[in-house]
Amino acid sequence: MPELAEVEYYRKRWDAGIGAKILAAELRAEKRIFRGTDAHAMERELPGARLLASEARGKQMAFRFSRGVWIAIHLGMTGRLRVEPPEFPAGKHDHLVLRQKERALVFSDPRQFGRVIFFRGKGEPPWWASLPKALTSAAFTRAVLRDALQRHRKLSIKATLLLQQHFPGIGNWMADEVLWQARIHPLTPSGGIDGAHLAALWKSIRAVCLGALRHVGEDFSDPPRGWLFHERWSRRGKCPRDGTQLKRETIGGRTTAWCPKCQM
Repeated sequence: MPELAEVEYYRKRWDAGIGAKILAAELRAEKRIFRGTDAHAMERELPGARLLASEARGKQMAFRFSRGVWIAIHLGMTGRLRVEPPEFPAGKHDHLVLRQKERALVFSDPRQFGRVIFFRGKGEPPWWASLPKALTSAAFTRAVLRDALQRHRKLSIKATLLLQQHFPGIGNWMADEVLWQARIHPLTPSGGIDGAHLAALWKSIRAVCLGALRHVGEDFSDPPRGWLFHERWSRRGKCPRDGTQLKRETIGGRTTAWCPKCQM
């Protein structure tokens, strides 16, 4: 499942079309990605509208057009955004194609776990305005973090970090990275994290999010050397700090990797 930085990377693909009008909107209304969406209204309202801006919030992204038109996209497991020549023939899994004079903006999703949502009206759509603020924003304070942990005090910290209503954009590998950098065991009850550990966790969340955006989100390159990321995928992976063999266990329904020496 794409996480914060991967979503940011794919969002930027369509920025090539900012300022240009949509000449035609081609979509396959019967596909699962349009569930709950008026796909026919999209076909009708998008032509003639100009792409104005885009933004990502956690695992969601939105594209704002003139005429009060918005599109939100959730990538799901296999969703991807890309840019093609204006006359390219849509492929089997290209479920949404927005054609402009100089390019075509394409959303493909082979497994159709992603989703497209359409809105036309004044102001921000309700589903966009209700999303939590970014973990890199000034709104994410230590007090906000403490409140989220206390709300799920009996839940393991690994499972809590995966709750999108509190930690938008953090997925499995980022949660492992956050806990490793903060030196916190993934099974630690969320309510037991306070004081210096809370400060370390808050700092680590922001650092990992900013670092991922700077590298993965920019050009899909790997995170910096020395991150757990480079070892966690291997069953023989070792802690980048002390060389200890990493441990693995399913926590919060996800495969989790951590160092048994420095994450006590």
